[in-house]
Amino acid sequence: MPGTLFVVATPIGNLEDITLRAVRVLREVAVVAAEDTRRTGNLLRHLGIDTRLLSLHEHNEHERIPPLLARLAAGESVAVVSDAGTPGVSDPGMRLAEAAVAAGIRVEPVPGASAVLAALAGSGVAWNSFAFLGFPPLKAKDRKTWVSGLAASLQTSVFFEAPHRVRRTLGELAAILGERQIVVARELTKVHEEFIRGTASEILARLESPKGEFTVVVPPASGAEEVQRSPLSDEDITVLFGQMTENGAVSRKAALREVAEATGRPVNEVYDAIERHKQSVKQQNS
Repeated sequence: MPGTLFVVATPIGNLEDITLRAVRVLREVAVVAAEDTRRTGNLLRHLGIDTRLLSLHEHNEHERIPPLLARLAAGESVAVVSDAGTPGVSDPGMRLAEAAVAAGIRVEPVPGASAVLAALAGSGVAWNSFAFLGFPPLKAKDRKTWVSGLAASLQTSVFFEAPHRVRRTLGELAAILGERQIVVARELTKVHEEFIRGTASEILARLESPKGEFTVVVPPASGAEEVQRSPLSDEDITVLFGQMTENGAVSRKAALREVAEATGRPVNEVYDAIERHKQSVKQQNS
């Protein structure tokens, strides 16, 4: 009789956020396939578990999956875990589960901590209907389409972002969301957990040197009409540029390029808008 593949959710920060069932499963299986054996090893030692660990990540899934399926077919049970949260949610694990199902092997989820649900629960935003969007795409053209789709969505949207890209993403959101209030959750369940609320522009101004892991919640568009990109004034563009360059977080050249991508304008138009605003301020103060 084949074994069972257990897809086990682990804590996203606070080590107390693990279920009794997860502890039992991790102790009883023949092997734990982990995204990072060092990180999972620390968790297992904390729990007093000495089950064998095997690495399973995006760079070795192709070679690891066949022997794991063989173990399962031979009657051994296997647990798959990611660094934090539920495997397969922007993490390795999905391909192994797909392969197990295709091979007729039972896949049993062991639910637990979720950054997506934790962010939604603490956001104060209605989320009886929501869409999880993973991480924003990296290419400028893809990001533009992605942000426009998010802004027009009639569902609450939630996504992850890396600390070194969150300011860029907030700048792009500021250019299209305007005064819509959003929520940025940082370091969920950890000592420095924080929920930052406001417009994307206001939050961008507060995140001078972003650190930690970010989960962003964007309420749905109001009404049934698709959100359109509203034209930005020279002052709006200058403020957005200033928020990106303050404290030297982003170079002026990079900020010009990012503002151009966020607003859908050529770089030279962004530069001209900033210069016009500077001249306008000078004239008002003279």
